[in-house]
Amino acid sequence: MKNCLELTFDSGQTALAIRADRQAELPDVLKQIGLDGSRSVLVVVGGASNISEADFLRIKRLFREVLAPIAESLGAYVVDGGTDAGVMKLMGEARTQIGAKFALIGVTPENKVALPNQQEPAADLTPLEPNHTHFVLVPGNNWGDESPWISRVATVLAGNSPSLTVLLNGGEITFEDAFSSVNTGRLVVVIAGSGRTADILANALRGEATDERAKNLAKSGILQYVNLIDIEKGVKNFGKIIKDLLSN
Repeated sequence: MKNCLELTFDSGQTALAIRADRQAELPDVLKQIGLDGSRSVLVVVGGASNISEADFLRIKRLFREVLAPIAESLGAYVVDGGTDAGVMKLMGEARTQIGAKFALIGVTPENKVALPNQQEPAADLTPLEPNHTHFVLVPGNNWGDESPWISRVATVLAGNSPSLTVLLNGGEITFEDAFSSVNTGRLVVVIAGSGRTADILANALRGEATDERAKNLAKSGILQYVNLIDIEKGVKNFGKIIKDLLSN
């Protein structure tokens, strides 16, 4: 049996964390922190830094009005990178803002993050996002080492239920996240207009690729894109698309 860690954040919020050493043990590890039984899974990947203020404000509404409410209405699991930055911060804050109860699971390299209970963590460690309910701490000394683990956790949690990746903004690691989803056959919905990697991938889907990785991902046939501007005009329409995909 692995030891579960009970984390208490400065805000008073608590979360369960557990270490995983090998992907093969994930079903047992997840069960130990109360995550079992097949249900829909929403994976959120993308920008953890360098999001422009304008992009950030537009994306924020998407989390609060679409992604968090859908996860709540379906009782879905939501899986992301778990740190207190970018889209992971937005997901956590949206969950709390709407008073949701869905499980929000952060999958992150143990050697890169500061646990809230730690005495004087090293200055180069990144804090965990305090609105998450669960964390899976995985091996790795570099950001990006968690990408295949995020995808695998989602696959284990979904079982026979549908799962979907939403990709917003993002940098180099977001390409890794996209490949990890595509390699497991998980549909990736790219939010065009959210900046950086998302826009490079959307351009590739429109046949305007300049990046080889983006071309390869576009060729997979399981990426599609939705324009952020169109979402702002029709939040309900986008919500229906996501909900239908996850209720399939």
